[in-house]
Parts: sequence; C-alpha cells; structure tokens
Amino acid sequence: MRKIVLLLTASLFVLGIKAQENKQEKKTVSVELPQWVKDIKLSGYGMLQYQAQDPYRTTIDEEGNIITEKNASNTFNIRLLRLMLDGKIGDVAWRAQFQGSGSSAFLVDLYAEWQKYREIRVKAGQFKRAFTFESPTNPIDQGFYSYALVINNLVGYGDRTGEKSAGGRDIGVQLQGDLLKNKAGRYLLHYQVGVYNGEGINTKDADNRKDIIGGLWLMPVEGLRIGAFGWTGSRAGVGTKNRYALSAEYNKNDWTFRSEYIHSQGAAAPGKNLGDKADGLYAFGIAPVIPKKLYAKARYNMYRQDKSWSSSKTMYEMGINYVFCKNLQVNMEYARVNDRTIANPDKHNYNFVDLQLDFRF
Repeated sequence: MRKIVLLLTASLFVLGIKAQENKQEKKTVSVELPQWVKDIKLSGYGMLQYQAQDPYRTTIDEEGNIITEKNASNTFNIRLLRLMLDGKIGDVAWRAQFQGSGSSAFLVDLYAEWQKYREIRVKAGQFKRAFTFESPTNPIDQGFYSYALVINNLVGYGDRTGEKSAGGRDIGVQLQGDLLKNKAGRYLLHYQVGVYNGEGINTKDADNRKDIIGGLWLMPVEGLRIGAFGWTGSRAGVGTKNRYALSAEYNKNDWTFRSEYIHSQGAAAPGKNLGDKADGLYAFGIAPVIPKKLYAKARYNMYRQDKSWSSSKTMYEMGINYVFCKNLQVNMEYARVNDRTIANPDKHNYNFVDLQLDFRF
C-alpha cells in the first residue's frame, strides 16, 4: 500500500511540473503584436484579357475581282497582376504595391501619407501624379479596355516624351486636402499640388529639374466634380513639357459620366518627329441595366499626337460589364477605330474587340 501511495504522489508531482512547463510555454508563445502590425492588409487583383482586331484593305484588280488584304490579329494576354500591402501607423497610412506583367515584376507604389486632418494631407514616396480624374482610378473600376488614349500618352502610361510606362506614377511629395464644408458635412473644394522627379517610376531625377503638378476642383452638388489641372516640368534629353487638363465627372447612384480634355506643349522623344504639341479628348458614360450587376457603356476616345487631324486616332466604343460578385466581373467591348497615323489611307478604319476577366482578392 505504501508503495502505491508513493507512486501516486510521484506521478502527481511529475504532472504538476509538466502543467507548469506548459503554462510557461504558452506565456512565451502568446506575444502581443503591435497594433500597426495587426492593421496590415494584403490584397490584390488580376486582369486577364483577349483582344482581336482586323485592319483590312479592299481593292478591285484590273479584271474586276474584289481583293481583300487582311492583317488581322487576336491574342490572349495577362494584362496585369498586382499585390498590395496597406497599413497605418498612428496618423500615417502607407502602401507598398507590386506588379507582375509578362516576364517582369517591379515596384509600383511605395508611399506614406499623413492623414490626421482632412483639410491638409502630406504624401511622400512613389505614387500617381496629381493630374486628371481618370489616372488615379483603379484599372478595374475605370470600366473600359484601357485608360483613354490621351491618358496613356500624356499622363505617363507610355508618354510621348519617351518615358517608360509608369502607370501615371513618379517619385515626389504631394500636398492635398478638402475645404469648405457645407451644413450637410460635404466638402465643396479639393486641392492638390506635388513636386516630382519627372522621370517616372523607380528612377532618380536625371536633370535635377523637378516637375510641378497641381489640381483644383469644385464639388457643387453631390456626385459632381468640375476641375482643372496644370503640369510644368522637363525630362532629361527631351526638354520641357507644359500641360493642362480640363475635367468633369458625375458619379452617383451607379451612374458614371466623365470627360477630360488634355493639351501638351513640349518636345517629344528624339526620333518621333511629332512636333511640340499634342492633345486629346474622351467622354464616356456607364449606366446600370441591372443595378450593381449589369452595365452598358459607351466612349468617344480621341488622341492627336501632333495636334492635327492627320495624326489622330479615334475610337468609338461600346460594350457591357457584368459583375458576378464584388470580387469578380467580366468586361466586353467593341470599337470602330479610325487611325490616321497608319500610312496607308485604305487601312485607317478597322474593328477592335476586347474581353477581360477581372478578379480581386
């Protein structure tokens, strides 16, 4: 009996030691993470694309036979994949965004913004320039096969100055805010001004001359913005550039209308022989057929690479967007294109089709 009591006592002693060790291990593992770490969010989106077009020329030979020469093309494409890390440390919000496209991956955004006051916010790092309403719009939310032609050529998406495609981004510092709050708590005026390298993403300033960009818009009624933007600067090896944009947008109750005119004065990249002026205009509407589900859309999309109609490219676009859920949608679009930059006048007009599957996570 005595042996049994001793054995039980020893067992309870060992179990007590084990329980104490487990408690200590649990205390060691349960480290409280800082709030800024808990606030970090990972998100992203992808855009899969199919495009087809049929430039063609129809002629009649000496015997009266109709001959159609086609230079059609069609392809599947990964438009882009993006991954984002967002967080906040006190009054400072930050973002790091990466893009994969084709065989390359690179840093898109890296910035921090002090956001304590709605009236004045300061952003520093690499981010979208303070120019136009359309450029800051997410590519999925923008609604069409691509940003407008004039945006792509004059806002740093493949700039006429030869700047590599930067998605409208540059490295610099920006000041912005909302002013004049009405009785309903809605702000009536927005301002923003930034100083940038002028060379695009992931690139140091090559000529030690900064680009200055500013914008101002009024919001007289809910959903309506009317604004103007200015841009002055230079690019190494090209020269100065001076640009302005006039913008208007209405976005309310699932309806979106936007139009912008952009004018550029300044030399193009060497070898392009485009003169020193360019401009462009777009106007579009996106209307709900089934609210939050099915949308019809149309866009007039024009760009003149040397501000002459002989150098214009114009797209007359129409299509639909269908939203399966908030994280998945499909966009379909047809366009009739008139491209006068093509040397052969018989090939100025052709058809264009785009189909995209977009998802978020």
